[in-house]
Formats: sequence, C-alpha cells, structure tokens
Amino acid sequence: MKIISDLHIHSKYARATSKALDLENLEKYARIKGVNLLGTGDFTHPQWIQEIKSNLKEDGSGILKSSNGFPFVLQTELALVYTQGGKGRRIHYLLYAPSLEIVKQITDFLLSKGRIDYDGRPIFGFSSIELVEKMNEISPDIEVIPAHIWTPFFGLLGSKTGFDSLKECFEEKTKLIHSIETGMSSDPEMNWRISALDNITLTSNSDLHSFWPWRMGREANVFEMDELNYKNILAAIRERKGFVETIEVDPGYGKYHFDGHRNCNVVMSPEESAKVNKICPACKKEMTIGVLNRVEELADREEGFKPEGAIPFKRLIPLTEIIVALNGGSLATKKTWAVYNLLIEKFGSEFNILLNVSEEELKKVVDEKLAAAIIANREGKIEVKPGYDGEYGIPILGKAVEEVKEEIKVKQQKGLGEFF
Repeated sequence: MKIISDLHIHSKYARATSKALDLENLEKYARIKGVNLLGTGDFTHPQWIQEIKSNLKEDGSGILKSSNGFPFVLQTELALVYTQGGKGRRIHYLLYAPSLEIVKQITDFLLSKGRIDYDGRPIFGFSSIELVEKMNEISPDIEVIPAHIWTPFFGLLGSKTGFDSLKECFEEKTKLIHSIETGMSSDPEMNWRISALDNITLTSNSDLHSFWPWRMGREANVFEMDELNYKNILAAIRERKGFVETIEVDPGYGKYHFDGHRNCNVVMSPEESAKVNKICPACKKEMTIGVLNRVEELADREEGFKPEGAIPFKRLIPLTEIIVALNGGSLATKKTWAVYNLLIEKFGSEFNILLNVSEEELKKVVDEKLAAAIIANREGKIEVKPGYDGEYGIPILGKAVEEVKEEIKVKQQKGLGEFF
C-alpha cells in the first residue's frame, strides 16, 4: 500500500488560516490532490479537538478515520520561546500522538504551562529539552519533530533564533529526536551537506494554512506499508522502514531561500550577500538571511554529497502554479480552475497528473505547452526565481517547455513514440 502523506497542517482555529479549513474540506481536497493520509493539525485547541472527536473515529490502530474512511494522524504544532545559551530562542515543533487519550495527557501538561485556547499553534516559555523529556515520559510513542528546521525566525537551525546543531539544542536528550522537517526553502540535498544529520530522517510536509491544492501536499512523504497504522508510521519516521521518498518543491519556491528585504525589494544569493556583509543596500539594516546561506554556514560537505541510506526525493511544483505560469492570471481565478478541473475530471488526482499521466494523454485534454510543462515539471527541469524574506519563489517555464517539446519531437522523428 502506497501512502502519500501530508503530516503538518492547521485548522481554522490557527492564526492566519482559512475560516473554511475544516475536516470536510481537508478530506475533499486531499482526495483531489492525491494525498491519502493527513495530520489532524492543532489537536491541542479545545474547539478543534472536539470537532476531531465528533467527526473522526478511533479503531485501535492509532489512525483516526472519517465517516468516508479517510485516515488522519493526530498532529499539532507548538512554539517555544525561551532563552538558552545566552540567546533568545523561538522554535516550532510538530507533535504526533497515537491516541486521543495521549492527546489529553499532552494537553493537560501544556495547560500547566499556559493557555491553549487562543491559537491552534500555542506558544510556551519552557525549553526544547523539557518538551522532549516530558513527551517521552507521557509516552515513548509521541514523536517530536523540529518543524521547518531552517526557517530564519522559527526554525531550530534558523539564522535568527536557532541553534547551530541538534546537540546544542537538546544536549543529552538529542537521542530522543529521530527526524526533522526540512521545510520548503530547503530540500534533502541541502541537508545532506550536514554530516550531523545523517542519522536523522528528513520529512517534508506542506504546513498548509488553507486547503487549496496549491497548498495541500506541496511537500509530502511517501510510505509503502502492508497496513496503515501508527506503529508503521513511527517505524517509517524513526527507522526509515517503508519510507519510499519525499515530494519536494524546488527550494527556491520557498519563502526564505535567498537573503533579502521584502520591503526594500532587495534579494541576493549568499555570494552576493557576502559582498555587502549581509547589509541591505537600500535601508542599511541586516537582511533576513535565508536558508541557503544558513546551510552554507553550517555545512561540512560539498554540494552533491549523498549519505548512504538517504531517502530519495522528487521535486514538483504544484499544478496550479504551472497553469498560472503559462496562462497568466492568479491561482484562484475561474480561468485557472477551469483548466485544473478539466485535468482532475479526466485523470483523477493532481499527483496522478504530475507523476504518471503520459504526454500524449495530456495533449488530449490540454494544449501542447501545458502538457510539455507538466512533463518538464516531472523531469525537474523548471527553474525557479528564488523566494526571500517571506516572498514565494516564481516558476520560470519558457526554456523548460521548449526543451521538452524538442525532446518529444526528436523522439517521434526517430520513431520511438511515447517515451515518458
């Protein structure tokens, strides 16, 4: 059984999220996207956990299911803001739990530390060490994962308030950390340059704040298992058993890949940033230092190194972004939805379109340029103008589309027919 999972989501009770972000819409758009396992998001929020209990049922497997049989894993995110090593730290964490009873125990502990009713991602003032220690006391089956670990402001290895290593953060409790979430602005290749992460499983998730298909599953984990249960998911994360691959966006698509200042419209590569000592030439203040620069700072290996046993990955830009890049408009216009829905109606799900449908089949439904762009996306040929300081990167399709069209033409002239 192949499972495409997005295990970092939010609910309508988290800040800056869609008010229609409920379980019904999550399931609906997961099926459209081709995601077949979701996190619940925000299980500490009192209203959201009641909706979870009312709409999802436990069956002893550690997986909760909707009335239609769609599976969810109990998941939340929280923020820790505290001081360690003489520096203020702001770190986000993912928590996974095997049952509603364990969720109650987690919630009871967090209530002893502060409020949980004001946000789906609550903030607390205790340390990362205390978090992993206490979660392990409640249940060794609780998984604690540093979220979007390279993000400048809230990542454990981020440039603003992060640490330089897992060991520096967790000290003797580092052994309780099995995995990290790489975040959109980094990919596995970038993390492979850090030798201290070789025994840490790299996971990828969307961190969605809305249910739309250009957000859901934009990053995902692909598992292969005989039976979908919490035990097998834990084995995939902790031991890489049945962990097939991750699906990634190009890291340039993320909002913090390059250095820059959004308000000054200044964006720089690490090399360019070094020439100005990371100071914005417009406002003369320090720029937001992006993920690529931070990886360069901590890396102890050259680009291209791949550790033994590393989980492979694919790079994909969301289908809606490809449609907009070719046809103009914006992600949520009727013009974009018309093309997207046509493809979904014919081929079933976005991941099936992005990963499996042949160029010839695509051309029966959409024009040659879009068909070529989907193939170029599958082949990892789409360049991205890098994001920075909270701005998403922008896919650039022209060259990739023409290259794919020419390859198809050459193959056809040679009589080789369909080759994708």
